[in-house]
Amino acid sequence: MAKILVAEDDSDLRLLVSLKLESAGHEVVSVEDGSSAAQHCSSIRPDLVILDLMMPGMSGLEVCRYIRASDELRSTPVILLTARAQAADIEAGRAAGVDEYLTKPFSPRELAVRVSSLLSSRVAPRHGP
Repeated sequence: MAKILVAEDDSDLRLLVSLKLESAGHEVVSVEDGSSAAQHCSSIRPDLVILDLMMPGMSGLEVCRYIRASDELRSTPVILLTARAQAADIEAGRAAGVDEYLTKPFSPRELAVRVSSLLSSRVAPRHGP
């Protein structure tokens, strides 16, 4: 079981993502804005982070840059989940250090597959069962 932080300002979408990940056996912490996401990253040290691009407080890109700048969090996989599908947006996400870029609308199954793939590619989880 992995600890996953979900940052999404749309409450229905946040619930959908959380339920899908919980049904796969993961522990999910969800927040509604970027500032809370950055704070929770530092306090809970998640195994993976899912970020919306456009959120109040800090954008998903800003949170990703915060994660990549932190020695403790730098290797944490990040998925950007966003409605922004332009090439420039995807390039900005990659430049910020996101591992996966998934556009809305999205398949919850596809999200679960990408989460599983990123988690399995990690050397060893930081959290036990």
